[in-house]
Amino acid sequence: MKLTEILTKKLSAFWLLSLAAVAFIFLLTALVSFVQLTYRFQQHQMVELETILTQQQKHQLQNLDLWLPQILSVYRAQHFQLTRKGEVLYQYDHPNPSVAVLSYDRVLDDNLDLQFHIKVPQPLVLDNLSWHSVLIFVLGALSLWLLVRWGNRWLKQQMSGIEDLAKRSHLILSGDYDKALAESADGRPRLINRALTQMLLELDDAQKQRARFDQFIRSNTFLDSETGIGNLLFLKNRLDALSNDAGMMAPGALLLIELEDLDLLQQESDPEVLREFLTQTVSGIDQVLDTQANSIFSRRSFNQFAIVVPQISLVDVEKLAAKLLKVCLAQPLDWLEDRADFFHIGVAYFKVGESKDQLFEEAEMALRAAQFQGGSGWFMYDKGAVDEEFARGSVRWRSFLEYALANKRVVTFSQPVVDSDGIEHHREISCRLRDNAGGLVRATLFLPMATKCGLTPQIERQVIEAVISDLLSAKDNTEVKYSINLSLDTLRSRAFTRWLKTTLLEYRHLVPQLIFEVNEDVLVNNIVSLKPHLDMITKMGASLCVDRVGQQVVSMDYIQNCKIEIIKLHRSIVRQINLRQENQLFIRSLIGGLYRSDVQFFAEGIESFEEWQTLKILGVSAGQGSLFSEPVEQG
Repeated sequence: MKLTEILTKKLSAFWLLSLAAVAFIFLLTALVSFVQLTYRFQQHQMVELETILTQQQKHQLQNLDLWLPQILSVYRAQHFQLTRKGEVLYQYDHPNPSVAVLSYDRVLDDNLDLQFHIKVPQPLVLDNLSWHSVLIFVLGALSLWLLVRWGNRWLKQQMSGIEDLAKRSHLILSGDYDKALAESADGRPRLINRALTQMLLELDDAQKQRARFDQFIRSNTFLDSETGIGNLLFLKNRLDALSNDAGMMAPGALLLIELEDLDLLQQESDPEVLREFLTQTVSGIDQVLDTQANSIFSRRSFNQFAIVVPQISLVDVEKLAAKLLKVCLAQPLDWLEDRADFFHIGVAYFKVGESKDQLFEEAEMALRAAQFQGGSGWFMYDKGAVDEEFARGSVRWRSFLEYALANKRVVTFSQPVVDSDGIEHHREISCRLRDNAGGLVRATLFLPMATKCGLTPQIERQVIEAVISDLLSAKDNTEVKYSINLSLDTLRSRAFTRWLKTTLLEYRHLVPQLIFEVNEDVLVNNIVSLKPHLDMITKMGASLCVDRVGQQVVSMDYIQNCKIEIIKLHRSIVRQINLRQENQLFIRSLIGGLYRSDVQFFAEGIESFEEWQTLKILGVSAGQGSLFSEPVEQG
């Protein structure tokens, strides 16, 4: 826009200069023409006087004193002398002679040597200037000045409309369609302005339609149409993300909730009553699971629901099962004949390394045991299957975490993110804690306890300090980028936000090498409170990345609102993508909905060459996982 304003000023100055030049040339031409005309007029008067005297010479130039002074006064003659053979026949002198005069000598008769000499004022010399002449001159100059000023203002107004069009065009090219649509007031030419407005309105409507269509595709792929929660495919993908070839990667629990003879009730009961009952039951279970981070709730079959809760202790599982049963029994069941034996919950606690198939077998056995007990209730399979590392008490965990933070025992690991050409795009940073025996405690174990103890901001602060001081400050790391994960508690911490702002200002030359990652579920559910903090990060020069994309079916509007540059597909979508057409459809829909933006699509958890090839064909530009490298400890 500055360039447009400069051009406008230059054009206005050029117009004004051109107009002034034209006026000057016009006045100069008029002046020259006027001077020439006055001189010619005076010369014509001399010719007339010569003609009169020649005619009078035929009559012996009689009575000159009677008629010649009158003619000389009309000509404003200052001096006149008529001679014949050197003898003065007549002489005239003006009583008030003028200084600026012109002399004319004319020969009337060569034979008689008759000639006259006359002095007259210069044609442009004025004895006085009348008031009406001055008034005419002033009015003319004022009219000319007003015309120039009006023309300059008119040109600026016309150019301001063009500047509005240029501003709208700049916003459109930068991708700010909403701002461009709001700038629709005085753009000129008006036809172009109206055309831009109509195209932006149609584009906005098309984007909304595309977003609804994409969300419809994803919803029908991973959500149960009746209850709105995940379907069996969603459950399978999420469990794949929590496991690898060696089994489950973290401890947790699987709960199966079965509604007795729900299929028979569907045939006998009012469909609306049954649908309302399912909606209220699912809503009540959702409220209980809100306190469980990263929990998975899906519909496994028509009358069976599955819940997977990772990172939960054995005692908390028992409390959760009791709460779920209480919520289920609190639903209005007056229309059921046998309401006392309708809900049954089977619980299987799993530890690291157990297979998914074994997990479902144990949960099914626990569910059957709950049914055999009679009446609505729950049953847990094998209570002794507890991960010893995860069995630490809360007090012991707090002591361990505070000791690790005080003694700087946060160990950083990095895993490369590689693009389609095999070039490293950046490295994602993760952390572990070193215990007294020198061993490393996985983040999947201590992070849930750190969140419960409120120590997550301190841990992530030490991770950022390690990246800046140990990695980015190294001379050989001037072009390497690092991504750091930020949790919800960290972003909500005012103390951490103030510290982060100060740190980024201090190391502003290193900020472009930083990428901050936020969980999609966290961002979508807290976008109002997190947006100011994320805007601060982007204004400082760092990049924003959203990871675990695809865990939930949500609108992608947050990408434009928060200026997201990178999104990472969740490993549940990536796992065996070459064999899953529905996951490929999800990725195609996601990329197609954002094809106009500059967002880069990455994938995490890539374990096989086939997965990587399929992702590249779908349009994913970079990926990370065991196929490229395992996390490596940073020295």
